[in-house]
Amino acid sequence: MRYRLTFIAGVALGYVLGTRAGRERYEQLKKAAQQLAENPAVRNAAESAAHGSRDFAGKAYHSVSEKVGDKVPMSVSDRVRSLRERSGHNGSDDWGTTNT
Repeated sequence: MRYRLTFIAGVALGYVLGTRAGRERYEQLKKAAQQLAENPAVRNAAESAAHGSRDFAGKAYHSVSEKVGDKVPMSVSDRVRSLRERSGHNGSDDWGTTNT
């Protein structure tokens, strides 16, 4: 029983000390990530990657639609359209890029 209480006390002490150190490290990582996300070079790279991926997705869509044609049920295309409208992003995403 004595060993069990010692173990529980050790776990509790480790948890308390670990959460303090963990919170400080979390704040450091959060600050570094925020600085990285606000860096103009990173934002420009993310926007150009988003723009390139939109172009690629458009080409892929046209390629697939040529091969598939009218074989896609209307319910699928209606569902995709409704999800796109419901997302409410209006062409922007969480990274601050636009649909330009």
